[in-house]
Amino acid sequence: MADPSSVPGAAPRAESVVDLAAVRQNVRVLAAAAPGAALMAVVKADGYGHGAVPVARAAIDAGATWLGVCTLDEALALRGAGVAAPVLSWLHLPDEDFAPAVAAGIDLSAASRAHLAAVLDGARRAGRPARVHLKVDTGLSRNGAALADWPGLLDDAAEAAAEGACEVVAVWSHLAHADIPDHPMLDVQAAGLAAAWRAAVDRGLTPIRHLANSAATLTRRDLHFDLVRPGIAVYGLDPLERPVGRTPLRPAMTLAARVVLVKQVPAGEGVSYGHDWTAETDTTLALVPIGYADGVPRRLNFGGRLRVLLGGRLRPVVGRVCMDQVVVDCGPAGGEDEVAVGDRAVLFGPGDGGEPTAQDWADELGTIHYEVVTGVHGNRVRRSVVDTGAGDEGRA
Repeated sequence: MADPSSVPGAAPRAESVVDLAAVRQNVRVLAAAAPGAALMAVVKADGYGHGAVPVARAAIDAGATWLGVCTLDEALALRGAGVAAPVLSWLHLPDEDFAPAVAAGIDLSAASRAHLAAVLDGARRAGRPARVHLKVDTGLSRNGAALADWPGLLDDAAEAAAEGACEVVAVWSHLAHADIPDHPMLDVQAAGLAAAWRAAVDRGLTPIRHLANSAATLTRRDLHFDLVRPGIAVYGLDPLERPVGRTPLRPAMTLAARVVLVKQVPAGEGVSYGHDWTAETDTTLALVPIGYADGVPRRLNFGGRLRVLLGGRLRPVVGRVCMDQVVVDCGPAGGEDEVAVGDRAVLFGPGDGGEPTAQDWADELGTIHYEVVTGVHGNRVRRSVVDTGAGDEGRA
């Protein structure tokens, strides 16, 4: 017998539903917070697990004029899908082939003389100038040219620009403490970027500047410069961790799965591996087909912390999270809100229906909501891209 979830029109056994109306709302909030700057929607890591192409299109519809990604493959995938907006790709090895990206009109970051040389080699082979963003390390101590190496990188870039091999589009950096708006390091990094940019201008270059991520876009107008680069906020996850009802952002992803089995077990029955949980009374269990292979962290239910919205109520997941499934305690049989096979269990979502949120999971796990949404993965969780403002957009 065929798996019902594979039948056209059948509800999937497990799905992540991405609402493009929420993406557009969030981009409008971010654009309003930075009225004097262009807006780059960051869609790296397959749009933080939401789908890079549909999110990119929704963000552009809502006013974003740039897109940001991490890798060349991510950038080329956008171009292959017909996305024509400016795209910046920023993390590469210097032995990668940059010619296809240059030919596709993708902006490229360079953080060292070796990286810049590789980009210029790609430009020569592509037969067109490269569009380059020079990255300076202003205090994150991650990617970016060290201050001592900055003059040499600028010299090479200015020489290449004079020869027509590249256009230096921007000087940029990345903040270390943006989620603490009054942290003194933000001003230190802004000053570092200003000095690096001034050194570029002194060499005859005319780059823009960009520094602000999601948090700085929302809280530090003085750091907006020419372009802001929100990432997580595009997806409705608040970088300041404000709860539902206190943030203007709306989470775009809902993670859900359908019940595959319901059974009654007697008091004293152990549940799942190791029998970490034992039924204290006769109870009803619902089996939900999603587990740690799909992005539900195994450690989330140590101590019985995981809840799902099922049958109109928050219900506890009992026993260990398994690779493929979790077990939900639905209480005594015969209640008014009994659960049936096929019912939808919501693991997290926007939160306005009473379901847990990605922030709730992050709080329980001692991590950040970025990790929660990007961790939803695998072929068994079907991504359904919808638009509650304009109808179903189909599957992605």
